[in-house]
Amino acid sequence: MNYQYHTLKNGIRLVHSEVKSPVSHCGLMVGTGSRDERLHESGMAHFIEHMIFKGTKKRKAFHVLGMIENSGGELNAFTTKEETCVYASFLSPFYEKSIELFADVAFNSIFPVKEMQKEKMVILDEINSYLDNPAEQIFDDFESLVFQGHPLGNNILGTEKTVNSFKKSDIFRFMKRNYRLDNIVISSVGDINLKKLIALTEKYFESVNLQGNIKDREIFNAYNPKREVNQNGSYLSHIMIGNVAYKRTDSKRLPLLLLNNLLGGPALNSRLNLNLREKHGLAYSVESMYNTYSDTGLFAVYLGTDLSKIEKSIGLVMKELKSLREKKLGSLQLSVAKKQIAGQLAIQYDSRQNEMLSIAKSLLYKPKLKSIESFLKEIDELDATSLMEVANEVFDEQQLSTLIFEAKEND
Repeated sequence: MNYQYHTLKNGIRLVHSEVKSPVSHCGLMVGTGSRDERLHESGMAHFIEHMIFKGTKKRKAFHVLGMIENSGGELNAFTTKEETCVYASFLSPFYEKSIELFADVAFNSIFPVKEMQKEKMVILDEINSYLDNPAEQIFDDFESLVFQGHPLGNNILGTEKTVNSFKKSDIFRFMKRNYRLDNIVISSVGDINLKKLIALTEKYFESVNLQGNIKDREIFNAYNPKREVNQNGSYLSHIMIGNVAYKRTDSKRLPLLLLNNLLGGPALNSRLNLNLREKHGLAYSVESMYNTYSDTGLFAVYLGTDLSKIEKSIGLVMKELKSLREKKLGSLQLSVAKKQIAGQLAIQYDSRQNEMLSIAKSLLYKPKLKSIESFLKEIDELDATSLMEVANEVFDEQQLSTLIFEAKEND
């Protein structure tokens, strides 16, 4: 892809890919998330993500929500451990309308107290919905187990106590401390030339002035493997097994990405799916994941199974991890694994919305982006020896943590 760049005078960065299409995609991403919260602020970044749509200095909430969607577009937002993002997909003639709205909600929101009270109830319902779904809750609880005592272990949604405590002054205090202009990226994939896009971003963003502090995130370096078993109360048991892994900029990230995809990626022929589901019929759902952060990462396997099959399922997962630690991939196996992940990445980037979000996140942490072609070239250069070395570091059985939600006994 041919990405174009520009930096506004105030430090906000812009990345753009011009494509001829009736539909365009644009987003604003801030390098601030739940790990930047202090203990009493748990859930604040996510709360702000909700509240920016609740009214600005010149718009009521229904005007904000209707600005893009009344023109057939879609407006959305999300919060992660390290980022907050608002983004939209829209018909290409509505570029200016979308960019103006981003600037308005991001920097002119007024956070009405009445709306705050309503949104607290919405978020508490969101928290409860997770607690009602152990297949989702276990992912958050596993991160809390692995990153125990560190901000990375805090739930993005916060807790009932912290969310109920939020005041308008707390919002402004958090934003003043964490939002910096050089930590904001505007990302665009659509039918507009760079010159016109720069003019629009300068028009609506160049007057923005933020004075947040230089990020001084608490580094995570205190991992201790743990095993925890909790009673679930549902009919299915849920299991997660994993270890800390490589940070976003580590050169060993690519070998682990390939191993993760081979082990439990989205393909039906992943090793875990073939073994646990197809061969033994133990799990309807089984997958592995690898999340990267600025200073660490997390590798994990998830599966749901019957209470009586927990130990057998864990044994089969361990068998697959051991195989990757002890047996080098043959040339044919390695070639197939490379082709598979290359195809999946190409399919992911075939969604222009996914591409827009991906390049926004990448530019937050790198001055320039790698093309998908150069990324695939790096994958193609991986060898079986480097993969085995990574497997022995991350899949070390003595370093794995385990979290089990045990189902209730069958009557």
